[in-house]
Amino acid sequence: MIKAVFDTNILFSATGWRGSPYQCLKLARDKKVTLIMCREILTEYHEKLQTKLDMTPEQATRTVAEILACSTVVEIKNDLRVVLDDPDDDMVVECAVAGKTAYIVSGDRHLLNLKEYEGIVVIRANEFLGLIAENTDE
Repeated sequence: MIKAVFDTNILFSATGWRGSPYQCLKLARDKKVTLIMCREILTEYHEKLQTKLDMTPEQATRTVAEILACSTVVEIKNDLRVVLDDPDDDMVVECAVAGKTAYIVSGDRHLLNLKEYEGIVVIRANEFLGLIAENTDE
């Protein structure tokens, strides 16, 4: 099964809207892909739910729990330095490395500019959906 990390932007977009990020998360919920997460991404997501969607801490915790329910959590050391323009994005890459994923699904230009790291491909949500569709058609 394909393993992927969804960055905070993808998780956030999947929460508020029904576009490609939502469809990516649905693949994880339906166990068609393995979603790899780390505590650091989930913490950032929890904060953004409160600051940008005005969720209460309790609502944000419930929403994070829904992501956790369809995720495999890995630990990272926070010592990888690859996204020079936005060091906050290093946690996403490190999570992908720790989880031995094939993909990072992102809408973040700093990650997308990276394109690839140690064989892990950084792609947009719609590209990921296309790739999964191709693999299920075979």
